Formats: sequence, C-alpha cells, structure tokens
Amino acid sequence: MKKILILLLLLQGALMATSVTDIQIKDAKVPVVFEEGDYIPIVSIQLVFTNAGHLNNTIDGLADMSARLMNEGTSKEGSIGFATKLDAHAVELGAHVGRESFIIEVSALKSEFPYAVERLVELLNDPNYTQEALDQIKHQKIGWLTQKKGDFDYIAASSLRETLFKGSALARPYDGTLESIENMSLDDIKTFISTHLGYNNVIGLVGGDISFKEAEKYLREIIAAFPKVQSREMKKIKASELKELVLIDEDTQQAYIFFGSPFNYSYKEEDQYKAKIAEYLLGGAGFGSRLMEEIRVKRGLTYGVYASLRRTKPVSYLSGYLQTKLSTQDEAKNLIQEVVDTFVKKGITQKELDDTKKFLLGSEPLRTETLSQRLQRAYNDYYYGRPLGFSKEQLKKIESVTLEEMNSFITSHKELSELSFSIVTKKKS
Repeated sequence: MKKILILLLLLQGALMATSVTDIQIKDAKVPVVFEEGDYIPIVSIQLVFTNAGHLNNTIDGLADMSARLMNEGTSKEGSIGFATKLDAHAVELGAHVGRESFIIEVSALKSEFPYAVERLVELLNDPNYTQEALDQIKHQKIGWLTQKKGDFDYIAASSLRETLFKGSALARPYDGTLESIENMSLDDIKTFISTHLGYNNVIGLVGGDISFKEAEKYLREIIAAFPKVQSREMKKIKASELKELVLIDEDTQQAYIFFGSPFNYSYKEEDQYKAKIAEYLLGGAGFGSRLMEEIRVKRGLTYGVYASLRRTKPVSYLSGYLQTKLSTQDEAKNLIQEVVDTFVKKGITQKELDDTKKFLLGSEPLRTETLSQRLQRAYNDYYYGRPLGFSKEQLKKIESVTLEEMNSFITSHKELSELSFSIVTKKKS
C-alpha cells in the first residue's frame, strides 16, 4: 500500500511538471520556478530577493519598514488611491519580509493580470517615498511594538533568540524597537531598497493559468525596474551551548517557557528525512510527541508543548515553547530537559517509528495539493541546492529507514541537550 502511495505521488509530481529555468536579464541569470495550472483562471508571480530579509537589517526593523512602505501605494496616487485601483480589478499586490528574503507578490484573474503587472511596474517606478507615508507606517509599527510589550510569548521568544545567538544578527530585535522606528528616515528605506532588491539577487516564482513564454515576458518587464546590487554572503550563526537560564519578571499569571539548543546539522545534508522523523517524534507530532506525552498527557502541566528542528542556510537549532502555571514552572522546565536528554541518549522505539512513517507517508498529499504548496516546495529545493523532486525521494527513504539507522542519527546529536531557557514569570515576593 505504501509503495502504491509513493508511486501515485511521483506520478502526480510528473503531471504537475514544476520546473526551474534560468532566464537571462542583463548580465544575470534569473532562476524561475514555474508551474502551469489552468484549472483555475488565476495567475501569481512572486519575486523573492535573497539576502534581503531581517538578517540584513542595517537598522533594527529596516527590512520590515521597507516592505511596509512598498504597501503604501505610489507617490502619485497615495495609499488609498492606489489600493482603490487594485480593488477595482481584484488585484492583490504586496510586499513582506522573512529572515532571509524580501518578497513582492502580485496575483489576479488571468484576464486582469496584464493590468496587475502594469500596476506593479507603476509601483516600482514610483514608490510612495513621502513623509506622510513614512509617518503612517511608523504610527502602525510603533503601535504594534507597544502592544508587544504585553505579549509574553513575544518577550520570551525574543529573549531566547538574544540568549542563543548572542552577538549575531539573529539576536537583535529585527522587528525594530520604539527608538529605531522613531528615528528611521526615508533615506534609510530608500537606501535599503536600492541596495538589497536587485535583478541579480531575485528568484521568480510563477504559477497559474499562464504559459512560460508569457511568464518570461512579464518577468522581464518587472525585473527591468530593479538595479544591480552587491552580492552578499549569508553569514553562519551558531547556537550557544552554554545552557543559560533567563528569567524575565512580568505581571503574569502563567509562566511562558521558551527553550532552544544547537543542532549540528546542515541544510545541505541528504538525509533530511531523519531530521524530519526526529523532529516529529520529539515535539512536532502533537499528542504523538515525547514532549506532549510526558508533560501534558502524563502530568497535565500544559495544554500544549512543541519543539522543532530548524534547518536554514544561516543556522540550525532546536526551538520550542510551552505555557504552564507559575507553581509548576520549575517542574515543566526540568521535564523538558529530562525528555530531551532521554531522547538523545536512548532514541526511539519501533512502534514510534512505524506510527511516524504511517503519518508522514499518509499525509503527504495534503502538503502538495495546492499550486502554491508545490511552488514553495520547488523553490525550497532550488534555494537549498537540492534537485527538484527531493522531497519525493525523501519519502522513499522514510519508508525504508530502519530503527537502527534512526537511533544512530538521534544519539549522535548530544548537543540537543545543551538547552537554554528564557522564561517570563512573576517575581516571587
């Protein structure tokens, strides 16, 4: 049955025909992740600018503020006027940032897509670089940051990053601070956009009711609006092994526990399926995970506890979190340490492995059922230097991996036990 399922998934992938093709624009080869799907008359283009996200901030919060300004329309039309034009044609157009990338996306019905591209080019040629627009996004961001002062999950997560990645870009408040946002200028944003968004660091993602020839025409028109920017190396970041404990006193009735440790494992490794299985069983499987079983099911200390093994270009590490009563804070913290220690010392059982295989293989179609999911997966394959179809090959390996192989992998990563904790709690009187 499993072999039939994998065969169907491979056949589905072949029929979908997602591809990565380079197109020459000026002196650069621009990779384009493409899939045509004419079952719904919608077209979408994403421009993903690498090395242009939060980790490339020169001022705390600058990447996010640059994206926010891109969402304020043109200087000619203003925010409301430009949005009205988009709404009249049901065009979605916007920018946002992640840790590593800056993304501009436009989508519309096939019949309206030429108009959508015209509006995007208009925006790129005349962004709303006005003091009024800057003041508006500053007001919004300062309000958001002020609200976050009472968000204890946000406080604990930020503190954990600062502790785990001390001295690195990941430790900084990449969403910005009240001071950094207040002092940010239009020139700061102009400089970030003009030096980080270029035709030579962009990857195109195109999907929907469109041919590759049409997509190439639109991409050339859009990308021509960008300059050439300086190439940047992704700086490597290592999580701390110091096993630190940070307690943050707040007026809270719950303890917010965030934890993390190094994971000495590269995104380049070919046995990613082993990390996926380990992640699922340690903290990603809901009630099937070790952390949930020991901390919620057996002892009822929390509604939920989760952990993931993050594997990105700059850094690889374990991170997790839970909430518990103030009175059970120390017990929950000690249990997290105990569960991780046992996991890396003894590994997993055959039943756990069998159940995980069933879930990961059985749920795979849900992870590739939409066009956007398939494009994102193909983009990840390209971005991480893997062949297209890498995930499908991993499915075969998940089916055939043995308990001995899995436990050899898990027990080789003793560094996962080097846990640091950041806890928002109430100061004891």
